[in-house]
Amino acid sequence: MTTDSGTDADTAADSGTDTDLGPRAGSAADPGEEAGAAAVPGEGAGAAAVPGDGDRDGPGERARQIIGLLAEERRLRALAAVALGADTPERVAEAAGLSAKDTALALLRLREQGAVTDGPAGALAVSYGLFRELARRERPAPKAGNGPDAVLVTFVRNGRLVRLPAQWARKKLVLRHIAEQTFEPGVAYPERVVNERLRAWCEDSDGTDHVTLRRYLVDLHHLHRSEGIYRRPEAG
Repeated sequence: MTTDSGTDADTAADSGTDTDLGPRAGSAADPGEEAGAAAVPGEGAGAAAVPGDGDRDGPGERARQIIGLLAEERRLRALAAVALGADTPERVAEAAGLSAKDTALALLRLREQGAVTDGPAGALAVSYGLFRELARRERPAPKAGNGPDAVLVTFVRNGRLVRLPAQWARKKLVLRHIAEQTFEPGVAYPERVVNERLRAWCEDSDGTDHVTLRRYLVDLHHLHRSEGIYRRPEAG
């Protein structure tokens, strides 16, 4: 069996049992991420939402509220200006080509919905955590069962490794999934690129690092290594 001899120090690989883990907590929210969804004038009748109650109708409704918010051009332009670095209302107005009044109204609505917050020293900032959380909630969860999909549901969440299974058959299935989702067959990858791609899988992992993944992929022949270059074998 081929052993990976990359430049990183190898680390311990596996621990724990195959107990099914519950959904992992999301990433820390940006300031204002949990702000309630105030009703947007002109975007449908109904009672104004209570602050902090924006998700009472479910994540789908919250996503629709944000989409409705950004369907208005001035708000979208104001948000884009903040995303590009405009950190005061005056700079937003200049970058977005809006009047001071339109800028103030747009920023008011963006703040009410939690899309824009006041960062350090009062500087305007986009609540990227809000958009990440909405995207995460909108992803359909795979149906659990007794086959390979059930294993992946347990050990892989939202494109990230929760942890490696202790049972060898399950571990091989998860490692094969990572290889197939990360590397194209026959393409040459420098070790630096391999490390970067595998490191992304380990961001939410409970104790598994990219060196461990790389070593397993080489040992299982999902990656072939020669003079610092890695290739996933062609199918067949």
